[in-house]
Amino acid sequence: MTPGNDLFEKIFGIKEYRDFILTIVPILLIMAAELLIFADQSYFAICLHACLLVGLPLASVYFENEKLTLIFQALILLPLLRLVNISMPIFFETTLYLFIFTYAPLAIPVFLVTMHQGIDIWFLKIKGVNRKWLFAYVIGALILSLGIAEAQYHVISNSYLIPDISLINILKLSLVMVLFVGLIEELIFRVILQTRLEQTFGIWPGLIVTSLLFGVMHSGYGTIYEVLVASIAGLLIGYIFIRTRNLTLIALIHGFVNVFLFGIIPHLGPTLGLI
Repeated sequence: MTPGNDLFEKIFGIKEYRDFILTIVPILLIMAAELLIFADQSYFAICLHACLLVGLPLASVYFENEKLTLIFQALILLPLLRLVNISMPIFFETTLYLFIFTYAPLAIPVFLVTMHQGIDIWFLKIKGVNRKWLFAYVIGALILSLGIAEAQYHVISNSYLIPDISLINILKLSLVMVLFVGLIEELIFRVILQTRLEQTFGIWPGLIVTSLLFGVMHSGYGTIYEVLVASIAGLLIGYIFIRTRNLTLIALIHGFVNVFLFGIIPHLGPTLGLI
């Protein structure tokens, strides 16, 4: 190995330039596809995501490198998430139940990838949380969720998904947003993708790249500010995951961001938070 490669390995955690290129190219292509959606070029974005959905499994077979295979396997979930997300409005109106139809089918490939990558999600559920401080964790998660939701609402000013904020509607919204959206997306972005990129690039570069991917996957809102807010939210949640390795906590934070964003704030106004 040359001295240049030694320096490259110290910086990026990858032994060869080729491995770095093969890792970064699909990441950039996913970002490019999302930017095409942002530019209102959905047809080309769908084509690019479809090519990635075919190309990444083929690359996993072609390159006899376990580290690359696991990264490609993790990245496959992003074009899959986008293609399912785009296709659902064709068949269903945008309601609360749309999220169930979108995320329930994703649960199978997400859990299969999780198992294949050797990630024990039941262990993740309890690791890093002192039960004596459980109440404080929940309160902290609610406060952080409200702050993120306030920031997002000021950017996108979305409408509500429930007709009122009665207890039953809040419970229904919470179940959908925590058990479907929060759980599945946190498994994809933090548990699988961030974990894999941490092992490849290092903890902080892995966190940053994952957060950028999380941000650009919100390009469908059509505003660069939402991409920025989502990236910052990804940094915060990703950092919490680094500190706790707790799936339940980050799924709750993610889920309750959406409860505030699509339920409580649109009905009561954005003056609830700190912004």
